[in-house]
Amino acid sequence: MSGAGTRLLALTRKEVRQMLRDRSNLIVGLALPVVLILLFGFGLSFDVTDARVAVVMEDNSAATLNAVAGLAGSDYLSPIWTHSMPEAEALIRAGRADAILRVPAEFTRDLLHGQGNLQLILNGVDSNTAQAIESYATGAIQTALAHIADQQGDPFTTSASVTPVQRTWFNEANDSTWFLVPGLIVLVMTLIGAFLTSLLIAREWERGTLESLFVTPARPIEMVLSKLVPYLVIGVIDLTMCLVAAKFVFGVPMRGSLWIIILSSLLYLLVSLALGLVISGVTRNQFAASQLALLASFMPALMLSGFVFDLRNVPVVIQLVSNVLPATHFMGLIKTLFMAGDYWPQILRANLTLAAYALVLIGIATRTLAKKLD
Repeated sequence: MSGAGTRLLALTRKEVRQMLRDRSNLIVGLALPVVLILLFGFGLSFDVTDARVAVVMEDNSAATLNAVAGLAGSDYLSPIWTHSMPEAEALIRAGRADAILRVPAEFTRDLLHGQGNLQLILNGVDSNTAQAIESYATGAIQTALAHIADQQGDPFTTSASVTPVQRTWFNEANDSTWFLVPGLIVLVMTLIGAFLTSLLIAREWERGTLESLFVTPARPIEMVLSKLVPYLVIGVIDLTMCLVAAKFVFGVPMRGSLWIIILSSLLYLLVSLALGLVISGVTRNQFAASQLALLASFMPALMLSGFVFDLRNVPVVIQLVSNVLPATHFMGLIKTLFMAGDYWPQILRANLTLAAYALVLIGIATRTLAKKLD
């Protein structure tokens, strides 16, 4: 083995022993992801129940009444029958209705010709709620129309369409867990990467142990790599837990290649680890490093990556900021891999972007470990 390989192996052994001695890091690295999996998988849900929909009936035919009556059979919607659009608009302005479903006078005639249109007006203050109501209302009406066609032989060969149409892409189960659990992988990789490693070099600066490494033949890049390896192993364990939970606990479909999911996740983990090393090398203080890691990595990954909010609904400035974050690129990729499968243009684009981030951040982290004292 070459001199560089021997030094790298010795430094890695040293980092592993240090990691095993620090029980708090192991608790955060292994126990906290379990809590996050259970919390976000079972505790959080964007599903809407008892959403108030004001129904305006301008066509009172029997078929139309039967179709719209499907709203009452939904566990997620509570129809409010109104007499006119002004009355329904007053309800939604007063916050007593979440949406308006208007059945136009020509609905039955158009439906007989194969295309019946409904007008669905959504309260867009809460975009997640609005999208859920659109999906539930459309599904309830289409199910009712299909039931009428099967039972009575009515010529409703085409289901009614809702305007504006906003599909729930790649989530035919209409289950928000399918969106949350893949995003949880992003949060776990961010937590293990940036938050834990941000304390590494800062702790060594505080204890004075880093100066002792400066007198050894170890190069800065070797010190950086030795600090990354143990936490890559922790990340692999956490990633395995996330994938097993997604597949067998929450029943989330995994339509993309498992190997691409794993490799992409490890690449993002490497980016997070390098970001943590940069933070710790710049701050040289554990408290400051932990706070900066929280503000620069975990919170943006939680709030600005598309995990909680649809980024199409946020201001342009926020969209620009979110597109700078590595978590945003990985969030879109991991959700596509889970829900849609292997879409190679996005796979290549996202992984090349993450690889560029990794190279830049590792280079910066290496410079922070230059063998010089302030």
